Amino acid sequence: MGRARGLGIAAVVVGLVGLLAGLGGVAYGRYAFGGSVVSGESMAPTFGLGDRVVFERIDGSEVRRGDVVVFSAPDRYGADALVIERVVGVGGDRVACCTGEAQDARVTLNGESLQEPYLKGGDVGVLPMPAYDVRVPEGRLFLLGDHRANARDSRAFLDDHGGTLPTSAIRGRVIDDYTVPAVLGVAMMAGVVLVLVAAGLGIAAMVVRRKARAAVPPPPPWAVQV
Repeated sequence: MGRARGLGIAAVVVGLVGLLAGLGGVAYGRYAFGGSVVSGESMAPTFGLGDRVVFERIDGSEVRRGDVVVFSAPDRYGADALVIERVVGVGGDRVACCTGEAQDARVTLNGESLQEPYLKGGDVGVLPMPAYDVRVPEGRLFLLGDHRANARDSRAFLDDHGGTLPTSAIRGRVIDDYTVPAVLGVAMMAGVVLVLVAAGLGIAAMVVRRKARAAVPPPPPWAVQV
């Protein structure tokens, strides 16, 4: 029975480790990351229609210029919409475009021309843009789509805080390094495998116990008490 007991203990230990790894991976993954499907062309060519993106859940105060973020703005895009845009200005920044006699379509950030190699077509000079000159309030963000000619971004809401959004609207930052999600996925798969191994060990323990009981010879007739 010693072997059966050892197999039973191993089954319990391996099963617990598997449950912790699997459930822990699921719980942390849901807490730390989210996913969404791009439903428009406003972020092309960076993200196209139907692309799946993974974002890390962060506080809006952690957002930096150039980050691609996922946010919710029910008053602008509907209650259930998650929107993906790029952060161009943070609190204290001055974001301007298409002002002055030249009507240059290049965005300026704090007086300096903003280099944006990610833009659709790469040539901002031919894209129609409304003129704006916005000082971003503290705790708010100015966001633009990479496909400027096809994006309903901060420029469409200039009469509402200069088109800026509160940092509290941010749901996460889109990531391109999937190392952590991949590790979590491996942990979840390992958890499933360990649970299956534990089930196998438990079955083996039951088989060993039954064989051990069957191998015990019956008592001799004279040993039976009447």
